[in-house]
Formats: sequence, C-alpha cells, structure tokens
Amino acid sequence: MTRICRTPHRLLSILLATALLLAACGSSTSGTASAPAESADIENTAETIEVEETDEAEAPAATEPPVTEPPATTAAPEPDYDFSAVSPVVEAFVAENELNGAGLIVVHKDDGVVYHDHWGEFDEDRISLIASSSKMITAGVLLRLQDDGLLDIDAPVADVAEWGAGSPDITPAQLLSNSSGLVGLLPNPAYAPYLCQYTPTGTLQECAADILNTPGDDEDVVDPDTEFDYGGAQWQVAGGVAEAASGKSWAELIDEIYVGPCDLDVLAFNNHFATIGAGFDYPTAFDSDPSILDPTENPNMEGGAYVTTGDYGKLLLMHLRDGKCGDNQVLSPEALAAMHSDRIAEAYEGDAWAPETGYGMGWWVDRPSGRITDGGAYGSHPWLDLEDGYGAYLVIEANSAAGNALGGQLYDIIDQAIAAGA
Repeated sequence: MTRICRTPHRLLSILLATALLLAACGSSTSGTASAPAESADIENTAETIEVEETDEAEAPAATEPPVTEPPATTAAPEPDYDFSAVSPVVEAFVAENELNGAGLIVVHKDDGVVYHDHWGEFDEDRISLIASSSKMITAGVLLRLQDDGLLDIDAPVADVAEWGAGSPDITPAQLLSNSSGLVGLLPNPAYAPYLCQYTPTGTLQECAADILNTPGDDEDVVDPDTEFDYGGAQWQVAGGVAEAASGKSWAELIDEIYVGPCDLDVLAFNNHFATIGAGFDYPTAFDSDPSILDPTENPNMEGGAYVTTGDYGKLLLMHLRDGKCGDNQVLSPEALAAMHSDRIAEAYEGDAWAPETGYGMGWWVDRPSGRITDGGAYGSHPWLDLEDGYGAYLVIEANSAAGNALGGQLYDIIDQAIAAGA
C-alpha cells in the first residue's frame, strides 16, 4: 500500500511563512529580492527544512584573493672606475724627479670619492702647503659673504672698508680676478710697497689698508678691468675686505664657512714666507707640521693655506654639488657660477697671458677644453671638469713646473677612467 504524506494545513502555513522570511533575509544581504517558492515545491521544501532544523548551515569557505608578487626590480649597476693606469705614471714621475711622494684624490658629483691614493712619504694624513691653490678657497669666502648679504663683489671696496677710499674704483670682483690694476706678483714678487703681504706681523686689515693707500705704487698701477696681472697684494686686500664686511677674523671665516660645514680636519691659513721659505720651491722645513709656523693675524691670502688631500677633495666635491657639503649649503650655485666663469673675457675681453686662457675668481679657465684649474707654486694641482662632473687634486712638494707636468700626464688617463666608469 502506498503511503501518501499529507502536510497539515497549520504546518503548511508555517512552512510558507518560513520560506517567505528566508527569502526576505536573502534579499537584505544581497540587495536582490528572491521570488516566493512555487506551490508544487512546498512539500519538498518542508521536508528539507525538517531535516536541516537540527543542523547549522555551514558557511561557504572564504575565497582568498590571489597573491600577486611585486615585479622584480633590477638595481642600477654600481659605477666601476678603473684607475689602474694612474699609479705607474705617478710612481715613475716621483722616482725620475726624486720627489718625496705624491697624493691624488678624484671626486665625482654623483659618486663622491672615486679614487684616493698616495705614494712615497705621503699618506692621508700628510699636510702640505699649497701656495696659489689657496686662491679658490679665498675667493669662495668673499662669494659666501655676498650670499649672506654682507658684501657686493661688484661694488667699491670703500662701501665696506673705510680704508678703501684710497682706491675708490676697485671692487672685490676685480681683486679676485687679478684685474684690479694693482701690481701683481710678477715680474717682481718682492715689490717694496706691498711687502707686508709676506710677513706674519701686524693684521690683515692693516696690511690691506697699507697696500691700497700707499703712494709708492702710483706710477705702476693701472685702471681696473683693463689688464690681467696675476696674484700679489690684491689678494691681501681681498682678505681685508672680507674681515671688514663680516666683522670676523680670517681664521673665524675659514672655520665657519668651510671647516665646520664640510667636516674638514686640517684646513687653515698662515704666513710662512718670511720664516721658512720665500721662493717658488717647496719649503721642506714644513714637513707636514703646522706647529712650526708662527701664529699670525696677517695670513697670506693668495698662498698661505695648508691642507690634506682628503680635505681638498671635499672642497672640490662641494664645487660639483651646487655648493653643498652634505646638507650644508656652503656656497650658492650663483656664487659658484661667478667663480667658474671666465670673468676677464666677460668684463673687458681680456685673457690670462695667452688667447686660449681665461680667468674667473680663483680659477684659471682653459678655453678650448673648459677645464678650470688652480695650480700652486709648490706643485699642488687641482682641477674641475664641470661638464663631466668630476674634480681632481694632485699634490707634490716641489714646484709648479713639476706639478703642471704630472697633472698634464694624468688629464687623459683620469678623463678616460671617468668616462668608462660613469
């Protein structure tokens, strides 16, 4: 006998209500209303509900989004500079010329120090007198004072120093470009009216005032910005201007502008010419020992600095990095542009003893190549290649002829190493 299952009327009503309630709940979570169950399916629905009343419905397993690996990044290759050709050249030169040693540092605007080596008695602690390689340092002090609003390098010296009234037309820019009209270093370094520049006695401002106001040079001076006359007492006047404009000593200015911000160990100025060497050959008595120098308030501006290779390299790097030592703004980009440019060509179409040579402020300008240099009488030889973004400082303790000769042998070698490694 076939058993027919009949759902009581009351139960049927409950099941219909439950089905509608479940449909309404589904609508509230999905945002789409579910249609009521057809009457033909009610019995099946009832049986399903009766079975599932005792069991909790299991939630569907959550689906994790697929994990997407970040694309692999390729690190930029490290610069690979090969300076292996440098050492044989320097070693041979040192031996052939019977030098006590040499030092060389090469810096790149992006990569920092890319080469640093020493030969003979030299090492990273070797302190050398650098003669005229002091000039770019001195020029930078005055340009910094202009950055700070304390000096206008194109205004008369008399605007900041009352003793400047004796030569009212001379400006700091003319002093720093060897174009002031005052008597330069050559042909007579011992020019009598300007001898205070070589003595450690007195003060820098006293010496500057004496030079600018002496009647002893009246027959020898010329109008400013009419001819190039390298070096000499015009640089001593520039230092006096810096002290007058700032109200600080030269030693304080060097410490505040360079030593502290650039984290230098040694850089300082003295006036050694009257005590350990007044000629154009390196004073061997110095022997890396500044303590033998007499204290002075009249340091020599054009040639009195001493420094290590590492410290000079930091200054060159500052020149390549828009005037910054680390996060410290030492000189503005505008100040650097003024120092590096060929001022004598721009001001009076001059040249520095040869048509292919110009001069900025502290820097010789090689017009064909664009290379700028600041070589010294004792064999130091710094240069900057602004286009390729690197600088080098070579130092020997001999004379300018030897320093220039060795530097000339290294130009192409270092150029090629930079070009291949950058």
